[in-house]
Amino acid sequence: MIPDLGKYAGAVLSSYAITLVLLAALIGLSLWRAARVRRQLDEVEARRTRDD
Repeated sequence: MIPDLGKYAGAVLSSYAITLVLLAALIGLSLWRAARVRRQLDEVEARRTRDD
């Protein structure tokens, strides 16, 4: 059931669209950063075990 948004339909739907795009960007950025940090930690651990 889709509510009748009347004259505000454009504003409401564009707000939803912008919100979804921003959420997707935040999730993508978080995943990219997590992978980068994971690689850096793996490199540090590899150096540490090599030096022991």
